[in-house]
Amino acid sequence: MRLPLAFAALLLALPLAAQQPDKYTWLEDVSSDRAMTWVKAENARSAAILEADPRFAAYQADALKIAEDPNRLPVPTLRGADVYNLWRDAQHTHGLLRKTTRADYQNPTPRWQTVIDFDALGQQEKVSWVSKGLSCLYPGDSLCLVAFSAGGEDAITLREFDLRTGHFIPGGFTSPHSKQGITWIDKDTLLVTRDWGAGTLTRSGYPFVTKRWKRGTPLDQATELFRGQESDIQAGAFTLHDPQGHALTLFDRTVTTFERQLFVATAQGLQRLALPEKVQPIGMIDGRVLFSIQEQWTTPNRKTPWIAGSLLEVKLTDLLADPTHLKPSIVFEPTQQEFYENADPTRGHLILTALNHVQGRAYVYTPTATGWSRKPLPVPANVSVSIISTSNTDDAFYLGITGFLTPSSLWSGDAATASLTLARSQPALFDAAKDTVEQLEATSRDGTRIPYFIVHAKDIKYDSTNPTLLNAYGGFELSMTPSYSGNIGKLWLEHGGVFVLANIRGGGEFGPAWHEAGLKTQRQRIYDDFASVAQDLIARKITSPRRLGIMGGSNGGLLMGVQMTQHPDHWNAIVIQVPLLDMLGYEHIAAGASWVGEYGSASVPAERSFLASISPYEQLKPNVKYPEPLIFTTTKDDRVGPQHARKFAAKMEEFHLPFLYDEVIEGGHGAGADLKEESHTWAETYVYLTRKLMD
Repeated sequence: MRLPLAFAALLLALPLAAQQPDKYTWLEDVSSDRAMTWVKAENARSAAILEADPRFAAYQADALKIAEDPNRLPVPTLRGADVYNLWRDAQHTHGLLRKTTRADYQNPTPRWQTVIDFDALGQQEKVSWVSKGLSCLYPGDSLCLVAFSAGGEDAITLREFDLRTGHFIPGGFTSPHSKQGITWIDKDTLLVTRDWGAGTLTRSGYPFVTKRWKRGTPLDQATELFRGQESDIQAGAFTLHDPQGHALTLFDRTVTTFERQLFVATAQGLQRLALPEKVQPIGMIDGRVLFSIQEQWTTPNRKTPWIAGSLLEVKLTDLLADPTHLKPSIVFEPTQQEFYENADPTRGHLILTALNHVQGRAYVYTPTATGWSRKPLPVPANVSVSIISTSNTDDAFYLGITGFLTPSSLWSGDAATASLTLARSQPALFDAAKDTVEQLEATSRDGTRIPYFIVHAKDIKYDSTNPTLLNAYGGFELSMTPSYSGNIGKLWLEHGGVFVLANIRGGGEFGPAWHEAGLKTQRQRIYDDFASVAQDLIARKITSPRRLGIMGGSNGGLLMGVQMTQHPDHWNAIVIQVPLLDMLGYEHIAAGASWVGEYGSASVPAERSFLASISPYEQLKPNVKYPEPLIFTTTKDDRVGPQHARKFAAKMEEFHLPFLYDEVIEGGHGAGADLKEESHTWAETYVYLTRKLMD
């Protein structure tokens, strides 16, 4: 990524004492010969250690068998009368888009029809294409823009495809490589937001200019309709539809990480909607536009403010008549224990999931003349519930249900009757008969109670010797809930390990306030929460520092780096995956500038001081006995970027500190671009953990 001019100006404004030269900036040149030579050498050195372990081959075989399991769930997407699924297996490592009828999908062995073979297309075009989804014309879902990624990066290529014929459309819409988004206006018109050339990308590397593109005209002749600002995270457009024939196109400026401004075209021109900036459009039912709000909101039609975490509706007619004076009404309001998680409309109802003390709940909401009625869906206890797909032609939907020891299952639902039927369940991938799940609590430094899940043997001995893997995320209002993992089960639990998932602040498990408690300079609370869970595990004699390891990715990778530098004596193993680590420099690396709302900015003195105090890259010191970490990243990660992992590892090398390093070329912001690559990553990870915590 280019170094933004604003960041260069910032460096000039800093005191000379603060401008310590960074000797590893050469590793920020992602694909340079010098950087890649360093990467290959570190990969080879670490692979020689991990792959030489006699357990590696078996772990890799187990991980690949899990990844390619022919009996795993084919996750459905409802489109009209058909069910679509993206499937990967030993023959289709990059993915196969396929379809079948709804009725046939209920059969144990559906008769799938291939729509797009991404492996075959990649071989034909000599590009490692990875599917990034479809955007289809409403209604009918027949014309679609297929999104491809080269090697898994966030930048995509778009090509028009006809689902009826099963072919790409000759001379159809094609938008080349860029971070981009589109919305259909009609069959011959798109709104496209992409890199249009110099001056059309934000400092975060995302587009902020939206143009109308008519069929049959060159892309470079598209007409500009909306423009954000270079200081935005990104800008764009999207359209909400409902089966009753209503449509609403909104233009969107994402001003900061969590704040946005929405605009609608009126006779008076583009007008901004009078909504709070922390808002998320959800959908539309029968002319009722649905929004969730992540901040308290005062409106003229209500004496008391709307509560953060509420789901609200606004009549489409009112919104179009006067976007600057909206009169919302309530759909869902959080309680002290239950918090909104997600929602998706069917033809005439709304499927909504919530968390009740981090336990999954699901409901059917139905619009009435006076508001909304609510019926609970009969989901099991102690599981996570997710909305997999809903239909816009009728009231069908699919829910996914999963737990640590409960194999994932898909449930077919009818919103009209608020009923669920088991559609299919994944066979067990590991032996869970000897294990159990508990939900415990630790007390953080400021007295806050921090819940965590622990998966362990029923006959566990509280003698401080249990190999324990602790995981968390702690950011961006993302909730961490129970889920079934064949890799954790087969490669860790079956070998006698204990797994722990901590619901620390920064996430969304207890609504927006849980997230905001750890924003910017308050972030140390998140790190104290995580450390308190570790201390609680040790105090309960479940484990000890010798047997305790931690693992996290992305923002969770930052969490791991902080824990390594703040509490090096708490752990004996640390897996740092696709991480942020250079927190004084993160704003100029990949899409880093888009996260200032979460972390703060080095351009603000107080925030810079705090970032320096927690930045693992800054806080790494010589002559400290750190655990030997396993640092993992990918060259094609254009979101966080491999620069953080490289520079941190290089500084460890300078200080003669032990570490293991693995950087795969493809995979984007993930574990690999195909199943074999992912399986290799997980085999290395669990061999490392076994060596450190079980041997």
